[in-house]
Amino acid sequence: MVKLQVAIDFLKIEDAIALATKVAPYIDIIELGTPLIKSEGLAGIRKMKDAFPDKLVLADFKTADAGELEANMAFGAGADYVTILGTSGDSTIIGAVKAAKEHGKGVVVDTIGVKDKVKRAQEAIALGAEFVELHSGLDEQAEEGYSIQVLIDDAARAGVPVSIAGGVNSGSITAVKQSGAIVAVAGAAIYGAADPAKAAKELKDLLNA
Repeated sequence: MVKLQVAIDFLKIEDAIALATKVAPYIDIIELGTPLIKSEGLAGIRKMKDAFPDKLVLADFKTADAGELEANMAFGAGADYVTILGTSGDSTIIGAVKAAKEHGKGVVVDTIGVKDKVKRAQEAIALGAEFVELHSGLDEQAEEGYSIQVLIDDAARAGVPVSIAGGVNSGSITAVKQSGAIVAVAGAAIYGAADPAKAAKELKDLLNA
């Protein structure tokens, strides 16, 4: 079954926990977005995990160097997953995977900025990543002509465990599911909704349909 991940890009952990409380019944993975991590630090990760011990917590570090060190920091603070940039060197991913194995946790390689996402996804899985996030960031999504279909097509071609992030909403999530992705990542479609719980439930229902 495809997991639903909520990406929370708030700046205060109290706001993030309040949102997570509303959507928790429908969410499998709670992501502390990079702005939230930078604002609240490791303490924010610990607060979220303490609030939701039964949920998987992803720390979106977007690490580009010192993979083992930064992964250890994230896992030590309670994260179940940490993200490493796909544009980083193989040694950075390998170091993070080493830390993940020691903690019994997982590394997610984020392909934001990667030109050939399919090739890098396959390489990252071979290096020990648990899954790879096929990701188009907020800036890219704002560009004229952007379509999540590119990520959906990449997922179908990759042949390895991937998530999709970059415009997942009620109109695209069925195609995300059909692509073979194991995780659908929704951000603004949930936290920007008038009723986040209703929005999360709708997405979860579409995944379960």
